[in-house]
Amino acid sequence: LLSATPVPPSVNQVEFHPFLFQRELLEYGQKHHIQLEAYSPLTRGRRLKDPVIKEIAAKYGRTPAQILIRWGLQHGLVVIPKSVRPERIRENADVFGFEIKSPDMARLDALDERSHLAWNPDDLP
Repeated sequence: LLSATPVPPSVNQVEFHPFLFQRELLEYGQKHHIQLEAYSPLTRGRRLKDPVIKEIAAKYGRTPAQILIRWGLQHGLVVIPKSVRPERIRENADVFGFEIKSPDMARLDALDERSHLAWNPDDLP
């Protein structure tokens, strides 16, 4: 895209969570001033019971969802969790009163499996 137009995109919305930690894309965006926006940051709820996430959530007195949202924020992402329940929306917004320490961020980063929950753009013709 950058070679096809003189105007780079401002935002790139991609699936991003610890199980799909796209470090190269994150670094590319930072280098070219393209903000990454994470969709499915809560893994559509499918991985909220992962033992590492649950352990870190308990350590910080937070929910697994709050840990995943905070992880994304600490990586500089715009995080857009989906919820329709008011109590979950409030809970998802309550992620600014704590910081995940570096060793725990590294543990979350290490969960990467290149696991897409939605479609994989690399599979398109």
